[in-house]
Amino acid sequence: MTRPGEPTETLLDTLQRKRDGRNVDPAMGVLSGEGAQQRVKTLERAPGLRPSSDGDASSEAPSYYGLPVLKEPVWIASVPMYLYVGGVAGATSVLGLAADLVGGRRLRGLGRRCVWLGTAGDLVSAGLLIHDLGRPERFLNMLRVFRPTSPMSIGSWVLAASGAFNTLALVLGHRRGLTGTLGRAAGASAALLGLPLSGYTAVLLTNTAVPLWQSMHRSLPLFFMASATAASGALMSLLPHARHEAPVLRAFRVAGKVAELATRVAVERDAARVPEVIRPLREGLPAALWKASKLCAGAGLLLDVLPRRTRGMATAANVLTTVGAVAARFAIFHAGKVSSRNPQATFQAQRQGLGAAEVTGHTAASDGKPLKFPLPVVR
Repeated sequence: MTRPGEPTETLLDTLQRKRDGRNVDPAMGVLSGEGAQQRVKTLERAPGLRPSSDGDASSEAPSYYGLPVLKEPVWIASVPMYLYVGGVAGATSVLGLAADLVGGRRLRGLGRRCVWLGTAGDLVSAGLLIHDLGRPERFLNMLRVFRPTSPMSIGSWVLAASGAFNTLALVLGHRRGLTGTLGRAAGASAALLGLPLSGYTAVLLTNTAVPLWQSMHRSLPLFFMASATAASGALMSLLPHARHEAPVLRAFRVAGKVAELATRVAVERDAARVPEVIRPLREGLPAALWKASKLCAGAGLLLDVLPRRTRGMATAANVLTTVGAVAARFAIFHAGKVSSRNPQATFQAQRQGLGAAEVTGHTAASDGKPLKFPLPVVR
């Protein structure tokens, strides 16, 4: 008989006690609270990778129960497109200011078209970013605070400010008097934000824990800015332009292509410090995209520097440069996601004193040798 104040045994309690045969009070094991109804999903192994615990698990190749150490980024395809469109918009604003300063009235038409393309690029970039975020208010929420230590906060403000300045330059830049001066000042301000807009996305990637992106933190921003310069010059060259504007566009895109090829070498060298980190750029779909981008960039530069170029060769060079810039961003994007699924890419970089230790400057021990972190080994 139940005493007053004691919990009443339900039929479910009675059945459970008969089933397990133990003298356990079920009321003591009842879950409550926010996580009471949570169901644990079946753990997924890293696709395409051999679980480390089933292979060579040693002090040189530590494992994490055969599972990825990091959670793979959930970014979708609009992100690498945003990397390209935002970069081109920023570099085009720089080209417009250079045309105004160097060419004066002679290149005023080119500067005006750069403002148009920069404005369109900023708007499309915002649309791609909102598409990835899911809802427009999430983009607005990123503008509620300005945090200098956050690449995401800085990038959001740079994109918003670049779009506002380019719009003002587009509306007021062709007028005379004070309004025209304000419009031209807005265009110059957008150009000052151009290179940060082209490179901040790389800073954003390299500030994550993804091994491949993190390993490129010294060279990837320069590569993105150089590639955006080449892509901007190629895109402006594909659009209708005057004959006297062609040498200016050619000089701009050739400078970008040379810088792109040089910084590409630096990017590969940074990633190759750990074999498992650069592995996605040498195998599979990301490797194919990376090689294609390299071939397109090299072929585009070769066609651009040939002494006797036809109109078809110039068009082919600009198309190859554009394809190479897009392919490079998709390659880095997908290769980073693959590296996040590989526990060895995380462990080996950390054991060599890279990653977070490198960022904070603690890469060498007192004897000058690289730091070795005693990570646990799962056998």
